[in-house]
Amino acid sequence: MDVFENHIVLHERKNGLRQLRVSHTDGVSNLRYVAFPDPTYEVFVDANFEFSTNQMRFRYSSLTTPMSVISFNMDTGEWTVLKEDEVPGGYDKTQYVTEYVFVTASDGKKIPMSMAYKKGLKKDGKNPVLLYGYGAYGASSEASFNTNILSLLDRGFIFAIGHVRGGSEMGREWYDEGKLYYKKNSFTDFIACAEHLINENYSSSKKIGIIGGSAGGLLVGACMIMRPELFGAVICKVPFLDVITSMSDPTIPLTTLEYDQWGNPENKEDFEYMLSYSPYDNIRPVEYPDLLLTTGFNDPRVAYWEPAKFMARLRDIKKGDNLVLLQTNFSAGHAGASGRYDYLKENVLDFAF
Repeated sequence: MDVFENHIVLHERKNGLRQLRVSHTDGVSNLRYVAFPDPTYEVFVDANFEFSTNQMRFRYSSLTTPMSVISFNMDTGEWTVLKEDEVPGGYDKTQYVTEYVFVTASDGKKIPMSMAYKKGLKKDGKNPVLLYGYGAYGASSEASFNTNILSLLDRGFIFAIGHVRGGSEMGREWYDEGKLYYKKNSFTDFIACAEHLINENYSSSKKIGIIGGSAGGLLVGACMIMRPELFGAVICKVPFLDVITSMSDPTIPLTTLEYDQWGNPENKEDFEYMLSYSPYDNIRPVEYPDLLLTTGFNDPRVAYWEPAKFMARLRDIKKGDNLVLLQTNFSAGHAGASGRYDYLKENVLDFAF
C-alpha cells in the first residue's frame, strides 16, 4: 500500500491484472479504482515523496502504449499524462490493437493471454505469431511496452504472452500450481494458448513461433518435445533443458536453493516427476520444429553445456532436416550481451531466425 495524509492506495491484482484501489484513510469513503485505457497493461506506483497531496504519480504502459508518467487526482479520478516516452522514427499507437483473453487449459483452468497486432489484421489462420512465456519462481509476465516487437507487428505478426501457471498473475495459488509436482501445468497452459490462436483462426501451427529464456527456455523446450507438430519455430534462450543432471549437481550455484522449485532428484518421487518432463530426457525420433538455442559461455545460472548437450542429442535422435542451431556468446552470461547495441543485435538474430 501507499499512504498519504488523506488517502490510502492498495496495490491489488484481479483477473491477472494489476489494479490500484484508492480511498480516504478510512478505507471506505470516496472509493475508486484507477481505470486503465488498455485491456492488458503494466502499472507501478512511483516514489511519491509528498505526504500532503491528493496527486498520486505512477507509471503505465501496455503492449501498444509507451511508458507514461501519470498524475492521478485521488479525489476526482482525473488522469493527467505528464510524459510519454517517444519512439524514435515515429509511432502511432492508434494503429495497433491489444487484446486480453482467457483460454481453457487441459484441466479446465482459465489461462490469461495478452496479445497485440496491427489494426486491420484478418483472422484467416495465416498470421505469423510470436508467443512468449516464462511461468516460474512466481514471476509474473507483465504486458509492458517493448519497442523491439514493433517491427514484428508492422510485418503482420501477432505478439502474445501466455500468463501460465508458475507466475503469480492470478495470486499465490497460480505460482504453487506451476512448480514441483504441478510443473507440467505450465507447459499444458502454454500449449492451450497456442491452440486457442489456431482455434480462433488467428494463426496455424506452422505459423506459430514460441520464445522463452532460462526457465522460459524450459517452458518452450518442453512444449516443443510434448507437441512438436504445434509449432513452426522455437527460440530457447539460455534454456534450462537438462533438468535431472543440473539438479543432481549441488556444486551448481542455484541447485540446492531450488529444490523447493523443481524437486530434489535424490528423492525417488521428485526424480521420476522431473524425468517425465525434462526436455533432454524426452527427445523422441520424430520431426521437431526449427530450433534456435542461444547461450552465454559465462552463464552461472544455466551452464552453456545444457543447450549444447540438447542440440547434440536432438540432432542424433530427431527425424527430418529442420534446423537445430546453437549460438554461443563467449563474452556473455545469463542476461545476454552487454551494451545497448549488442543487445539489439541479439534481438535481431532471434527475429531473423
